[in-house]
Amino acid sequence: MKKLTIFLTLLGLVAITAAVAWSGFGSVMHAVMRIGLGGFLLMVCCQLAVNGVLGLAWYSAVPEIGYLRLLGARMVRDAAATCLPFSQLGGIVIGIRATCSGHGFHKRDSRTVDLPEATAANLVDITTEVMGQTAFVLLGVAFLVAHQRNSPFVVPVIFGAVFLMVGTAGFVWTQRNGGHIFRRLGSKFSSSLAAQWHDNLLTGAGNLQERMEAVWSHPLRICGSAFYHFLGWISSAAMLWLAANLMGAGLSFPNAIAVEGVTCAIMSVGFLVPGSLGVQEGAYIALGHAFGLESSVSLGLSLLRRGRELALGIPILLLWQFMEMRGLRAASQPEPVQAPDAAYVPTSSVVKE
Repeated sequence: MKKLTIFLTLLGLVAITAAVAWSGFGSVMHAVMRIGLGGFLLMVCCQLAVNGVLGLAWYSAVPEIGYLRLLGARMVRDAAATCLPFSQLGGIVIGIRATCSGHGFHKRDSRTVDLPEATAANLVDITTEVMGQTAFVLLGVAFLVAHQRNSPFVVPVIFGAVFLMVGTAGFVWTQRNGGHIFRRLGSKFSSSLAAQWHDNLLTGAGNLQERMEAVWSHPLRICGSAFYHFLGWISSAAMLWLAANLMGAGLSFPNAIAVEGVTCAIMSVGFLVPGSLGVQEGAYIALGHAFGLESSVSLGLSLLRRGRELALGIPILLLWQFMEMRGLRAASQPEPVQAPDAAYVPTSSVVKE
């Protein structure tokens, strides 16, 4: 898996370099510089607002965990998936860790979140995000068909959306009804382990399933979370529309939804590629051409998106690492020994009469 990740990362970097060389380095840089420093900072602020909506989507599904803790964990999870050489699966693992620790997210949020609860919360958030993404992709396909009926992207993206819906339905069914399957598989594969490990594995699977069932027992919360995620995807299309107009490209908001929706579908297929390197750029160039955008402008939009993600992701990861080290250092320090009470007199000093 490590070799595959390294190979896909290098292949993505080669694809980006080839795309820049094909479009012309000067043309791409000229398109990027059109937005200016003020426009780039505006995009970063817009991304922070979208992160707030995504945190609200997660909080709608699991209000038992504090909003600020979920918002911080979500930002760490996204930063790991976009800035580190991991696939989306690596970002999920780091997101679970951030949900468990919660160091410094809020001083009043001191409640302990164990591993089963954090895992269940992340899985549910990812599921509701895919629900909102599926609706967003279908909306993007509808705008794409309205603009260009004979586009070669229509049929593959429709099949991809159907695949997402079927996969999401199976994922939801597994989370709600797959507890006995997990316990049976855990009992089978852990039968050769030590008794303590065997019991811990089965107990962990049972606790995880209980957490999942507790979250899915509130369908209105799940629907609200999916709706907020849908608004988050619409907001991402709004940022694309804003960036394109700041660069001087004529892109309407429905067309921006079409470009962003189909791009999200293509990036979902290539989820194993770390940071969607090369996949995102190819999708932007191809879809931008369908809507009359020059390749240099489309590639500039993709590079601006990556710059926005790095401008937020790197400080978030550094801050999270600082809070992790501070929390681990505080946990390793011995508890202070209380001084004996002044009124206490040791028995050895009592003189027998």
